[in-house]
Amino acid sequence: MKADPTPPVPITVAYGDGIGPEIMEATLRIITAGGANLALETIQIGETVYAQGITAGIEPAAWDSLRRTKVFLKAPITTPQGGGFKSLNVTVRKTLGLFANVRPCPSYAPYVATKHPDMDVVIVRENEEDLYAGIEHRQTDEVTQCLKLISRPGSERVIRYAFEHARRYGRSKVTCFTKDNIMKLTDGLFHRVFDEVAAEYPDLEAEHWIVDIGAAKLADTPEAFDVIVLPNLYGDILSDVAAQIAGSVGLAGSANIGADIAMFEAIHGSAPRRAGQNLANPSGLLLGAVQMLVHIGQGDAAARVHNAWLRTIEDGVHTYDIYDPSVSNAKVGTSEFADAVIARLGERPTTLKVASYPSHGEPITITLAERPPTTKELVGMDVFVDSREPVEALAKVLEASAEPDLTLVMISNRGQKVYPNGAPETFCVDHWRCRFQAREPGSPVTHTQIIDLLGRLLSAGLPFIKTEGLFTFDGQPGFSLGQGQ
Repeated sequence: MKADPTPPVPITVAYGDGIGPEIMEATLRIITAGGANLALETIQIGETVYAQGITAGIEPAAWDSLRRTKVFLKAPITTPQGGGFKSLNVTVRKTLGLFANVRPCPSYAPYVATKHPDMDVVIVRENEEDLYAGIEHRQTDEVTQCLKLISRPGSERVIRYAFEHARRYGRSKVTCFTKDNIMKLTDGLFHRVFDEVAAEYPDLEAEHWIVDIGAAKLADTPEAFDVIVLPNLYGDILSDVAAQIAGSVGLAGSANIGADIAMFEAIHGSAPRRAGQNLANPSGLLLGAVQMLVHIGQGDAAARVHNAWLRTIEDGVHTYDIYDPSVSNAKVGTSEFADAVIARLGERPTTLKVASYPSHGEPITITLAERPPTTKELVGMDVFVDSREPVEALAKVLEASAEPDLTLVMISNRGQKVYPNGAPETFCVDHWRCRFQAREPGSPVTHTQIIDLLGRLLSAGLPFIKTEGLFTFDGQPGFSLGQGQ
């Protein structure tokens, strides 16, 4: 093959743990033979780094390489069990602002077993916030909490990316999954931003599903979907579901896209029990590398590699995990599978859809819409207290502490209103949300009033666990009422 006159693109490579070194070696052999023009920088991550006492699993110097190349091809790693060790994926995603996790999940019927031969879904998952912010606390003997954080900029970035991805790659529809019938503020914000962004893409169909029925529909009729954009937790779960019902999690590649840096990987783990046996399927990492080649503007090489891989699958040359005597012709190991793909470079599939990518191009960039600031006003405070007293006794202390300028509006337990006019059947634990607002409904409250309130609660033997301000934004309440209000 004639040498590419353009300079090679620097990328950072990590061989990982378990099967990682084997599938990375196979992947690099294939994409190099396919014409990828790369300059590799290798960093060390995973088990050996954890063993040095570095709890994040990545050496400090490795960040310099990632910031220099801005492209990371990563094999899977093993995170040690037990407390104190961080997920490297979460660390890299958050540190480098990799806000969109993109997972194509097509089926490869009839060559890879699936109940959904017409499936071709792309999952775009928000990657940085939601419950994965990792902010958790034990607040009482009986209650722990995890904070669900959904931001407007975080939502807008990933939703815009989903629409831009759909437009660039000839998709026709973008679907949003949330649970905003229950989480009206957090998931409600994600849904509202989706509707706002969708209005700017009249060429694309847009729809929203409640995540539970949407997930059921995805599992049953995935061909009804095209691009799906979701908050972090739902996206994490359903991208694995989508990959599995398409045929195998082991075949799925993943791109993690940021404003400046991107990471590409397989979605499966390091499978240490299969390490060193020349058994592992390199397809997930290889297809992640195909996404990488498209990202860096080497679409010709990406298409060449992808089509050779598709032809290999069509020809029945399969690793053990997808081998099926009814459709497979040869069961091969990791290295032999790489050889088979390389031998088919320049060929195209005859049954599966031919892969096509722009030969050159810039990565998708996202510009957030400008929004004027709102007028924010404090109108009350939710004070959380730890108590085993019956709610009636608790309410007496709270009402006395509210005077002279505040009033106790309600008490709830695990989100259900229990005072006033609570139901005797409601099961309560030792964690109470106590809502205080001005005696004059709708009037503003000062922070000094809140501080005085907390002092009176402390004097009454009710030290607070936490507080949450009740604010209005342009006159609209920025807080939920609670079940039963």
